[in-house]
Amino acid sequence: MQKCDWAMGSAIEEAYHDNEWGTPVHDDRLLFEFLILEGVQAGLNWRTVLQKRENYRVAFDNFQPEQVAAYDEAKIDSLLQNPGIIRNQLKIRSAVKNAQAYLEVQQAFGSFDDYIWLFVDYRPMHNHWQTMQEIPASTRLSNLISKDLKKRGFKFVGPTICYAFMQAVGMVNDHLVSCPRHKDLI
Repeated sequence: MQKCDWAMGSAIEEAYHDNEWGTPVHDDRLLFEFLILEGVQAGLNWRTVLQKRENYRVAFDNFQPEQVAAYDEAKIDSLLQNPGIIRNQLKIRSAVKNAQAYLEVQQAFGSFDDYIWLFVDYRPMHNHWQTMQEIPASTRLSNLISKDLKKRGFKFVGPTICYAFMQAVGMVNDHLVSCPRHKDLI
């Protein structure tokens, strides 16, 4: 059995692959964390985000949506000065906007978990990819989720970001069939 190719790039990627990627997440705080981090990753590689993840947790109050939703200009300015995170103004402002939209979804559906997992009938989808080249960057479903999130006011949630989010939180199992994690998650 051989792990997914991308997991072998660094120790931090391998640990993330082995312990998190593709594992179903139903905790609203952690779902919010992944939603923000996947948006941050746009245009970058995931290793960069993983290396800064702990800094993000500190800077963004452990991704508590209620706290992030209340960030004012002073807090945004302090985040823009924080060398431990990616200091992109659009991405930082989108985190605040997304927290506000996130709270609205929680209010409407009872939890973000109930909302997002509805798209897959509350069960992970299991793919059977043989090679990394077969794995799509986006799908019809990630496009649908992207449109719905955007309609609800979310930013940095295009179809590719949504598909990466789906992979990260286990809505879809995209581990290669040769990877031991594929079978673990079925």
